[in-house]
Amino acid sequence: MSAESNQEIDIMHGLKTVLAQIEAAVSRRSKDLPQVAPRLVAVSKIKPAALIIQAYEGGQRHFGENYVNELAEKACDPQILEKCKEIKWHFIGHLQTNKINKLLGSPGLFMVETIDSEKLADNVNKQWVKYRKDEEKLKIMVQVNTSGEEAKNGIEPSESPKLVEHVLKNCPNLDFVGLMTIGQYDYDTSKGPNPDFLTLAKCRQEVCQKLNLDINNVELSMGMSCDFEHAIELGATTVRVGSNIFGARPPKKA
Repeated sequence: MSAESNQEIDIMHGLKTVLAQIEAAVSRRSKDLPQVAPRLVAVSKIKPAALIIQAYEGGQRHFGENYVNELAEKACDPQILEKCKEIKWHFIGHLQTNKINKLLGSPGLFMVETIDSEKLADNVNKQWVKYRKDEEKLKIMVQVNTSGEEAKNGIEPSESPKLVEHVLKNCPNLDFVGLMTIGQYDYDTSKGPNPDFLTLAKCRQEVCQKLNLDINNVELSMGMSCDFEHAIELGATTVRVGSNIFGARPPKKA
Protein backbone atom coordinates (compact mmCIF):
# COMPACT_ATOMS: atom_id res chain seq x y z
CA MET A 1 0.00 0.00 0.00
CA SER A 2 1.42 3.36 -0.93
CA ALA A 3 2.00 6.06 1.67
CA GLU A 4 -0.68 8.13 0.00
CA SER A 5 -3.47 5.57 0.33
CA ASN A 6 -2.28 4.97 3.86
CA GLN A 7 -2.76 8.64 4.60
CA GLU A 8 -6.16 8.60 2.98
CA ILE A 9 -7.40 5.95 5.40
CA ASP A 10 -6.02 8.03 8.26
CA ILE A 11 -7.94 11.13 7.22
CA MET A 12 -11.16 9.18 6.75
CA HIS A 13 -10.58 7.48 10.09
CA GLY A 14 -9.82 10.83 11.75
CA LEU A 15 -12.97 12.42 10.34
CA LYS A 16 -15.20 9.49 11.32
CA THR A 17 -13.74 9.41 14.82
CA VAL A 18 -14.23 13.15 15.37
CA LEU A 19 -17.80 13.06 14.02
CA ALA A 20 -18.62 10.13 16.34
CA GLN A 21 -17.12 12.04 19.27
CA ILE A 22 -19.21 15.11 18.35
CA GLU A 23 -22.36 12.99 18.32
CA ALA A 24 -21.52 11.45 21.70
CA ALA A 25 -20.81 14.90 23.20
CA VAL A 26 -24.18 16.18 21.91
CA SER A 27 -25.95 13.36 23.77
CA ARG A 28 -24.28 14.52 27.01
CA ARG A 29 -25.20 18.18 26.47
CA SER A 30 -27.74 19.80 28.81
CA LYS A 31 -31.24 19.93 27.37
CA ASP A 32 -31.39 23.58 28.48
CA LEU A 33 -28.84 24.56 25.82
CA PRO A 34 -29.88 25.43 22.25
CA GLN A 35 -30.16 22.08 20.48
CA VAL A 36 -28.06 23.01 17.46
CA ALA A 37 -26.14 20.26 15.65
CA PRO A 38 -22.49 21.35 15.97
CA ARG A 39 -20.58 22.24 12.82
CA LEU A 40 -17.14 20.75 12.38
CA VAL A 41 -14.55 23.11 10.91
CA ALA A 42 -11.52 21.11 9.82
CA VAL A 43 -8.46 23.28 10.48
CA SER A 44 -6.11 22.63 7.59
CA LYS A 45 -3.27 25.06 8.34
CA ILE A 46 0.08 24.06 6.83
CA LYS A 47 -1.55 20.94 5.38
CA PRO A 48 -1.35 20.47 1.58
CA ALA A 49 -4.27 20.77 -0.82
CA ALA A 50 -4.22 17.00 -1.40
CA LEU A 51 -5.24 16.31 2.19
CA ILE A 52 -8.00 18.93 2.06
CA ILE A 53 -9.35 17.22 -1.06
CA GLN A 54 -9.28 13.84 0.72
CA ALA A 55 -11.25 15.25 3.64
CA TYR A 56 -13.68 16.90 1.22
CA GLU A 57 -14.17 13.59 -0.58
CA GLY A 58 -14.89 12.09 2.82
CA GLY A 59 -17.84 14.47 3.18
CA GLN A 60 -16.22 17.40 5.02
CA ARG A 61 -17.27 20.83 3.71
CA HIS A 62 -16.14 23.43 6.28
CA PHE A 63 -12.41 24.20 6.51
CA GLY A 64 -10.61 26.75 8.63
CA GLU A 65 -7.37 28.69 8.16
CA ASN A 66 -5.47 31.00 10.51
CA TYR A 67 -3.53 33.02 7.95
CA VAL A 68 -4.98 35.11 5.13
CA ASN A 69 -2.21 34.23 2.66
CA GLU A 70 -2.66 30.53 3.24
CA LEU A 71 -6.44 30.65 2.96
CA ALA A 72 -6.24 32.73 -0.24
CA GLU A 73 -3.67 30.38 -1.76
CA LYS A 74 -5.64 27.23 -0.96
CA ALA A 75 -8.98 28.76 -1.98
CA CYS A 76 -7.45 29.54 -5.40
CA ASP A 77 -5.69 26.19 -5.78
CA PRO A 78 -6.77 24.73 -9.17
CA GLN A 79 -7.24 21.22 -7.71
CA ILE A 80 -9.40 22.50 -4.87
CA LEU A 81 -11.41 24.72 -7.22
CA GLU A 82 -12.03 21.75 -9.50
CA LYS A 83 -12.69 19.02 -6.94
CA CYS A 84 -14.19 20.90 -3.98
CA LYS A 85 -16.93 23.02 -5.53
CA GLU A 86 -18.94 23.36 -2.29
CA ILE A 87 -16.02 24.06 0.05
CA LYS A 88 -16.75 26.62 2.77
CA TRP A 89 -13.76 28.51 4.17
CA HIS A 90 -13.73 29.93 7.69
CA PHE A 91 -11.11 32.50 8.61
CA ILE A 92 -10.14 31.90 12.24
CA GLY A 93 -6.99 34.00 12.68
CA HIS A 94 -6.22 37.63 13.42
CA LEU A 95 -7.29 39.83 10.51
CA GLN A 96 -5.10 42.82 9.72
CA THR A 97 -6.66 45.72 7.83
CA ASN A 98 -4.17 45.47 4.97
CA LYS A 99 -5.20 41.83 4.33
CA ILE A 100 -8.98 42.37 4.20
CA ASN A 101 -9.22 42.57 0.40
CA LYS A 102 -7.08 39.49 -0.09
CA LEU A 103 -9.28 37.52 2.29
CA LEU A 104 -12.61 38.74 0.91
CA GLY A 105 -11.54 37.96 -2.65
CA SER A 106 -10.94 34.28 -1.80
CA PRO A 107 -13.34 31.90 -3.60
CA GLY A 108 -15.59 29.98 -1.21
CA LEU A 109 -15.12 32.31 1.76
CA PHE A 110 -17.99 31.39 4.08
CA MET A 111 -17.31 33.13 7.38
CA VAL A 112 -14.90 35.44 9.20
CA GLU A 113 -14.93 34.29 12.84
CA THR A 114 -12.57 36.94 14.21
CA ILE A 115 -14.16 40.41 14.10
CA ASP A 116 -12.81 42.08 17.24
CA SER A 117 -13.33 45.84 16.81
CA GLU A 118 -15.80 48.33 15.35
CA LYS A 119 -13.07 49.55 13.00
CA LEU A 120 -12.47 46.06 11.61
CA ALA A 121 -16.22 45.44 11.27
CA ASP A 122 -16.64 48.75 9.39
CA ASN A 123 -13.73 47.96 7.06
CA VAL A 124 -14.93 44.46 6.22
CA ASN A 125 -18.49 45.74 5.76
CA LYS A 126 -17.28 48.41 3.33
CA GLN A 127 -14.99 46.14 1.28
CA TRP A 128 -17.38 43.16 1.02
CA VAL A 129 -19.54 45.03 -1.52
CA LYS A 130 -16.77 44.54 -4.12
CA TYR A 131 -16.73 40.76 -3.76
CA ARG A 132 -20.21 39.57 -2.86
CA LYS A 133 -22.55 37.85 -5.26
CA ASP A 134 -25.93 39.58 -5.55
CA GLU A 135 -26.92 41.03 -2.17
CA GLU A 136 -25.30 38.23 -0.20
CA LYS A 137 -24.14 39.18 3.30
CA LEU A 138 -20.87 37.93 4.75
CA LYS A 139 -21.28 35.75 7.83
CA ILE A 140 -19.18 36.97 10.74
CA MET A 141 -18.56 36.14 14.38
CA VAL A 142 -17.37 38.48 17.09
CA GLN A 143 -14.18 37.24 18.76
CA VAL A 144 -14.09 37.48 22.56
CA ASN A 145 -10.90 37.24 24.61
CA THR A 146 -12.33 35.06 27.38
CA SER A 147 -9.01 34.21 29.02
CA GLY A 148 -7.74 37.80 29.32
CA GLU A 149 -4.35 36.76 27.90
CA GLU A 150 -2.51 39.62 26.22
CA ALA A 151 -1.27 37.34 23.45
CA LYS A 152 -4.85 36.55 22.42
CA ASN A 153 -7.02 38.74 20.25
CA GLY A 154 -10.65 39.52 20.89
CA ILE A 155 -12.70 42.04 22.82
CA GLU A 156 -13.33 42.06 26.56
CA PRO A 157 -16.38 39.90 27.39
CA SER A 158 -18.22 42.95 28.78
CA GLU A 159 -17.79 44.74 25.43
CA SER A 160 -19.43 42.02 23.35
CA PRO A 161 -23.01 43.40 23.36
CA LYS A 162 -21.72 46.81 22.22
CA LEU A 163 -19.74 45.37 19.28
CA VAL A 164 -22.57 43.05 18.23
CA GLU A 165 -24.99 45.99 18.35
CA HIS A 166 -22.60 48.02 16.20
CA VAL A 167 -22.51 45.24 13.57
CA LEU A 168 -26.30 44.86 13.56
CA LYS A 169 -26.96 48.62 13.28
CA ASN A 170 -24.08 49.87 11.14
CA CYS A 171 -22.85 46.98 8.97
CA PRO A 172 -25.65 46.09 6.55
CA ASN A 173 -23.36 43.84 4.47
CA LEU A 174 -22.45 41.63 7.44
CA ASP A 175 -24.54 38.83 8.91
CA PHE A 176 -23.78 38.42 12.63
CA VAL A 177 -24.06 34.71 13.45
CA GLY A 178 -22.31 34.26 16.78
CA LEU A 179 -19.40 34.58 19.18
CA MET A 180 -15.97 32.93 19.02
CA THR A 181 -13.15 32.38 21.48
CA ILE A 182 -9.72 30.76 21.35
CA GLY A 183 -9.50 30.30 25.14
CA GLN A 184 -6.51 29.01 27.07
CA TYR A 185 -4.78 25.88 25.82
CA ASP A 186 -4.76 22.58 27.73
CA TYR A 187 -7.19 23.56 30.46
CA ASP A 188 -7.44 20.78 33.06
CA THR A 189 -11.14 19.81 33.17
CA SER A 190 -10.63 17.91 36.43
CA LYS A 191 -10.79 21.41 37.98
CA GLY A 192 -14.34 21.79 36.66
CA PRO A 193 -15.87 23.22 33.47
CA ASN A 194 -13.56 25.36 31.31
CA PRO A 195 -14.10 28.98 32.47
CA ASP A 196 -13.47 30.29 28.93
CA PHE A 197 -16.36 28.27 27.54
CA LEU A 198 -18.61 29.32 30.42
CA THR A 199 -17.66 32.97 29.83
CA LEU A 200 -18.50 32.78 26.12
CA ALA A 201 -21.86 31.15 26.88
CA LYS A 202 -22.55 33.93 29.42
CA CYS A 203 -21.59 36.55 26.79
CA ARG A 204 -24.16 35.03 24.46
CA GLN A 205 -26.85 35.28 27.13
CA GLU A 206 -26.02 38.94 27.75
CA VAL A 207 -25.92 39.76 24.03
CA CYS A 208 -29.29 38.08 23.47
CA GLN A 209 -30.90 39.75 26.47
CA LYS A 210 -29.60 43.24 25.73
CA LEU A 211 -30.28 43.13 21.99
CA ASN A 212 -33.42 40.98 22.08
CA LEU A 213 -31.96 38.17 19.93
CA ASP A 214 -33.10 34.55 19.85
CA ILE A 215 -30.41 32.50 21.62
CA ASN A 216 -31.04 29.61 19.20
CA ASN A 217 -29.77 31.81 16.36
CA VAL A 218 -26.53 32.90 18.04
CA GLU A 219 -23.72 30.40 17.61
CA LEU A 220 -20.72 29.68 19.82
CA SER A 221 -17.45 28.79 18.11
CA MET A 222 -15.20 27.27 20.77
CA GLY A 223 -13.19 24.11 21.30
CA MET A 224 -10.26 22.60 19.39
CA SER A 225 -8.68 19.16 19.03
CA CYS A 226 -7.87 18.84 22.73
CA ASP A 227 -11.21 20.00 24.15
CA PHE A 228 -13.94 20.08 21.51
CA GLU A 229 -16.10 17.45 23.24
CA HIS A 230 -16.10 19.44 26.48
CA ALA A 231 -16.89 22.60 24.47
CA ILE A 232 -19.94 20.91 22.91
CA GLU A 233 -21.16 19.80 26.34
CA LEU A 234 -21.04 23.49 27.34
CA GLY A 235 -22.89 24.68 24.24
CA ALA A 236 -20.44 24.98 21.31
CA THR A 237 -22.18 25.03 17.95
CA THR A 238 -18.92 25.18 15.96
CA VAL A 239 -15.74 23.32 16.85
CA ARG A 240 -12.38 23.84 15.11
CA VAL A 241 -10.46 20.60 14.87
CA GLY A 242 -7.14 20.14 13.06
CA SER A 243 -4.64 17.57 14.31
CA ASN A 244 -7.28 14.91 15.15
CA ILE A 245 -8.18 14.86 11.46
CA PHE A 246 -5.00 15.79 9.61
CA GLY A 247 -2.39 14.49 12.06
CA ALA A 248 -0.10 16.48 14.32
CA ARG A 249 1.52 19.63 13.06
CA PRO A 250 5.28 19.99 13.41
CA PRO A 251 6.29 22.03 16.45
CA LYS A 252 6.76 25.77 15.91
CA LYS A 253 10.32 26.77 15.13
CA ALA A 254 11.89 28.65 17.99
